[in-house]
Amino acid sequence: MSNLAQVAISLPSDREVQVTRMFNAPRRFVWEAWSKSQAFAALDARAEGWTMPVCEIDLRPGGAQRFVWRKTDGAEMEIRGVYKEIKPPEKLVSTENWGDNWRETLNTLFLLNQTAKRRRRLRFSTPPRKRATPLSDWHEGRHDPLLRPSR
Repeated sequence: MSNLAQVAISLPSDREVQVTRMFNAPRRFVWEAWSKSQAFAALDARAEGWTMPVCEIDLRPGGAQRFVWRKTDGAEMEIRGVYKEIKPPEKLVSTENWGDNWRETLNTLFLLNQTAKRRRRLRFSTPPRKRATPLSDWHEGRHDPLLRPSR
């Protein structure tokens, strides 16, 4: 079964996208994948044609995160954010900003139980329907490394 068959995506409000995924992994493993630079970089390196030369995680309230992806043609994407709330291994709240043309989002990662039912809720400052990112991108796993099919 592909990872995508285990994903549920909803719009709880006009400013939120909620992605829920069940997978067969201990909650602590999923927490480490989101909270440790080396684990996150290895997980996200699966994006075809991209590398992650920068993966900085200062996991504390007020700490910064910075991720840079580089495509084989030299194009780069960067995300910056700040950790707001950390409750291992259950909840991680952070901001996310893709740069000047994007509005900041508030991301909340919930790891709901020991079998790692994972819910990620993103809160946008503008409704998702008005954003450049189509909801279909979420279904295909383009905006969440844990939704991409395994290779």
